[in-house]
Amino acid sequence: MEKYTKPNFKRCAVITIDTQNDFSLPGAVAEIKGTYAVVPRMKLILDAARASGIPIIHVVRLYMENGSNVDLCRKELIESGVAIVRPGTKGAELVEEIMPADAKAADPRVLLEGGFPLIGPSEWMMYKPRWGAFYQTGLEAFLRDKDIDTLIFIGCNFPNCPRTSIYQASERDFKLILVEDSLSGVYEQGIAEMKNIGVRIYQTQPLLNELQQ
Repeated sequence: MEKYTKPNFKRCAVITIDTQNDFSLPGAVAEIKGTYAVVPRMKLILDAARASGIPIIHVVRLYMENGSNVDLCRKELIESGVAIVRPGTKGAELVEEIMPADAKAADPRVLLEGGFPLIGPSEWMMYKPRWGAFYQTGLEAFLRDKDIDTLIFIGCNFPNCPRTSIYQASERDFKLILVEDSLSGVYEQGIAEMKNIGVRIYQTQPLLNELQQ
């Protein structure tokens, strides 16, 4: 029963979710526990994708100081003056280990306007205004334009943004891979639910074997 869900590694892209300093680094203001521990495996996947010319899209959050673009559950916190992934700050940047060599800085204004700034060969950043990477963004059109039909998800905090993004991608008929040991916050019932909608669950090493063929 895999005719329509089998990954196509000839037309795939790697999607990283919210692997930013404020969410990822130990002791950071909004640290998601377990995220920094998966960064070394994320790097292995990203380096393999770079070596094979596989597109990479880094999806990030940016919270304006006035809270105008913040989820309701965090809006009061940001309005109180707490700076989390504030545009132009170090905390909003991607964790250094997952950046491409000689990465180009992404202009926060371009991100907030819906652009996809190039930060390395076949490697882009994009901003999402809510949990899901497809909500009010140009991600689907961007992927279709590049003839991508398979998405590999890694990064930060499965229950929130990766989970939502995966469901949105499923609704758009993308073939899907979740790399269990390269994504923080993964739990057993969530994995079962992903399998139920056709998501393939990989560990890092078997995925590297596929990407390096």
